[in-house]
Amino acid sequence: MRVIVIGAGLGGLTLAHGLRGAGIDVAVYERDAERGRPQGVSLHLDDRGTSALRACLPPGHAEMVAATSGGPRDATLLLSEVDGELAVTGTRPADGTVRRPGQPVNRRLLRSVLLTELEDVVRFGAAFTGYERRPDGTVRAWFADGGTDTADVLVGADGVGSAVRRQYLPQMSVADTGRRMLMGATPLRAVAGSGPPELIGDSAANVRMNGMTMVLGPHRFTHPPLAARARWLPALPAEAVAGAEDHLMWCLPVTRERLGSAGALATVWHLARELAVDLHPALRMVVEEAWPQVTVALRIGMIPPVPAWPASAVTVIGDAVHAAPGFGGNLAMRDAHRLRDALVSADQGERDLLAAIGAAEERMRQEGVPAMDADGRAVPGDARIGVAGPGA
Repeated sequence: MRVIVIGAGLGGLTLAHGLRGAGIDVAVYERDAERGRPQGVSLHLDDRGTSALRACLPPGHAEMVAATSGGPRDATLLLSEVDGELAVTGTRPADGTVRRPGQPVNRRLLRSVLLTELEDVVRFGAAFTGYERRPDGTVRAWFADGGTDTADVLVGADGVGSAVRRQYLPQMSVADTGRRMLMGATPLRAVAGSGPPELIGDSAANVRMNGMTMVLGPHRFTHPPLAARARWLPALPAEAVAGAEDHLMWCLPVTRERLGSAGALATVWHLARELAVDLHPALRMVVEEAWPQVTVALRIGMIPPVPAWPASAVTVIGDAVHAAPGFGGNLAMRDAHRLRDALVSADQGERDLLAAIGAAEERMRQEGVPAMDADGRAVPGDARIGVAGPGA
């Protein structure tokens, strides 16, 4: 069996490792350069993502991820200002469904780990433009540079703006909610002793103050990344861990109108500083001391559900089919795990290929993600909400 994966994100790379480990020929095509698009610094890794990585990655890769994760998170703290000081005024335990216990991981470091030892599999700067299903049951993919490739299965793991989905499931559209999220990170050393890092420990926190909402999430590496690389994954490029340090992730919601045409990272950071002006001084300091170069603006899109579609040799996973803010990476990796299992069973003659793909797709549809309010709670309705990517 041969599989083409479009998209070198978390889901696509997890799938590639899983297939390669099972002896299946796989090729990954990514339109962007190796560095990828700005997507923020942190990712909350829960049991879905952890199980997928353990199942699909070589042991050293999985250990590297575990060693460089942060402290456990099983609740979100609610912060308010009391007598001029920040204080914990409530706790929202992880419910195990929409929000699950887990640990923070550095998104860029995780992607570097996933790319390690896939150098001969991933091709960057290869923009997918379309596909055709051939009479013999295979699928031929076309790319912007005029190149083509043919495989038994084509997988769209290319995010909420998926080019594969646009052709395969044109009835599934992404609607702009008008909501935007500014996401950034601040070195913990820059805000040590200021209050928020000491107050929340390893927990995530939600602040509501003067009509503003701010989300905080510390990441203190369990093991120093350089030492973890030397012990568990020496093949990881040294630049992937150079300069990696403990940090405090933060998010500020903003409307499309307020964001305007801001696109440059420095411009987005300046806007975040303006938004934080009415927050507690310690929270303003978090934004003031942030890394401007990793401050990004993300669009929030909505994917309405569609009726089940017949299985074929083309399929989609992750944000391409059910994006979810805050934990979309976990769903993408879980989808990759399940599709890996389905394709391996077909390759070994245990199941019909299309029946295996169809079963994996049905599980994706059954376990869709509800929309959430500003406090991270599920709201009524069937729409799926997701981060659509950088920009206004």
